[in-house]
Order: sequence, then structure tokens, then C-alpha cells
Amino acid sequence: NHTKITEFILVGFKSHPGSQLFLSVLFSIMYAVTVVGNVCMILIIRMNSKLHTPMYFFLENLSTLDICYSSVITPRATLIFSLDRRNISYNGCASQMFFFSLFGTTEAFFLAVMAYDRFTAICNPLLYQVIMNKRLCVFMVMASYLSGCINCTIQTGFTFSLSFCGPKEINHFFCDVAAVMHASCSDTLVNELVMLAVCGSIIVGTALVVFISYAYIIITIVQMPSAESRHKAFSTCSSHMMTICLFFGTVFFMYAQPGATSSPDKSNTISIFYTIVIPMLNPFIYTLRNKEVKGSL
Repeated sequence: NHTKITEFILVGFKSHPGSQLFLSVLFSIMYAVTVVGNVCMILIIRMNSKLHTPMYFFLENLSTLDICYSSVITPRATLIFSLDRRNISYNGCASQMFFFSLFGTTEAFFLAVMAYDRFTAICNPLLYQVIMNKRLCVFMVMASYLSGCINCTIQTGFTFSLSFCGPKEINHFFCDVAAVMHASCSDTLVNELVMLAVCGSIIVGTALVVFISYAYIIITIVQMPSAESRHKAFSTCSSHMMTICLFFGTVFFMYAQPGATSSPDKSNTISIFYTIVIPMLNPFIYTLRNKEVKGSL
């Protein structure tokens, strides 16, 4: 019975000591860059009153979320590779899965909210300040976290209702839903269907909001009379589009297709992108392609 299990062993990326040391140094550097980059982004936005707009309000919240998101995974992964401390308690595994699912789901909703914000700014510029008022912005951020909380409760509850017996090895470097399910000795068909239905609907639903918003944005930009206006409008969206492609591309491959849970080896590599690489890249994407942020910096 699963109540008798007190710990799991994370065996993802188990290789010779040289590779372990390399991964430890790499993950440490990436985590440091993630924290410093996102903290700088938050400070830049807070210190410059010109950036106190809905777009930068969402960007500040995205930076905070990325710090939390990466902190759930990367420090423990670094310990695994540096000290080979692969044991994780039953409750620790459940907690990591809960917060990983919470922040990951919330990020998907954040990206959809930011796409709607850009749609409103470009397609309804005269009504932008009226529509995207402070109350609505706060509501959308809170709704994103609430949606993430609902999903992570479902995923964690269903996964840890399974029985775990025999080898307690999880073929991953953190307690991902699919990897923990594979370590169970129960029938996981219902859990896999729930994960596909819930995660698939969230990913497809938020992606549809993004794609519909950008379809209207592109139509509006094409119809703009001057090349300067088109360039300015496109430059405000290009950073967000890059983040969307990186995030939704990897997450869709992992969670929103049938058989997504059947390749643990691939999931180890791909999950690095959306758990560690994307939170690290976001501040650079939004800084290097944003004149207002660069000017503030």
C-alpha cells in the first residue's frame, strides 16, 4: 500500500561522475541567472513609474512566477547531481509535484492573459486603459493562480492515491506526474486519461486564447497605414510570441498528446526546457527586445 512508502529515489540522468558534475555546475549557473535576471526585471519595473502599466504588471508577475517555478525544481536537481542525494520523502515528492503543477499551470494562464492584454492594446487602443483597469488585471492574475491550484490539487490527489510497491525508483530528476505514475504498481489508465483530459484542456484552451488574440493582432497590424506603426506594434508582441512558442511547444509535447507518458527518457531532456531554460530566458527575451526596459536598465 502507498502509505507504507516513506521515500522515492530519483534516477533521472544517472550517469558517470563527470557528467553528474557537469550537470550540477550547469544547473547551478542556470538557476543563478534565472533568479538574478528575474529579480532585476522586477526591480526595473517597480523603480520606473513609466512602466507601471498593465503589460508590465503582468510581466512583473511572470518574473515572480518564474523564480518560484524554477526554485521548486532546480535546487534539488543540483543536489542530486553534486552530492548524488537522490532520495526524496513521500511527502516531499507530493509537495514538489503540487507546487510544480501549480506554477506550471499558472504560467500557461499568464501567457494567455498577456496575449489578451496585447490584443486589447493593439486592436482597441482608445479603450485600453478603460478595459485593462487595475481591478481586471488583479482579477486575471488571481484567476490564473486559482486555476493552477485546482489543476495541481487534481493531479497530485489522483497520482498519490495510487499504490506504490516494489522498486520505488522514479525515472526523472524531479517528481513529475507521469514519472511518479510509472513508479506505481496500480493500474494507471484512469490517471493517464485524467491527466490527458485536464492538462490537454488547459494547454489547448490557453493556446486557443493566444492564437485567436494574435490572429486579430496580425490582421490589425497588416491594416496599419504606416510602416513605423506596424514595426512598433510588432515589436511589442515579438517577445511574448517567442516565450509562447518555447513554453507551449515543449509542454504540449509532454502533457497534451496520447502516449505522452510513455517515454521517460525523452521527458527528462524536454522537461529541462520548460522547468529551467524558459524561466532563465524570459528576462532576456523581454529585455533585449524591449526598448522601454532597456532604457530603464
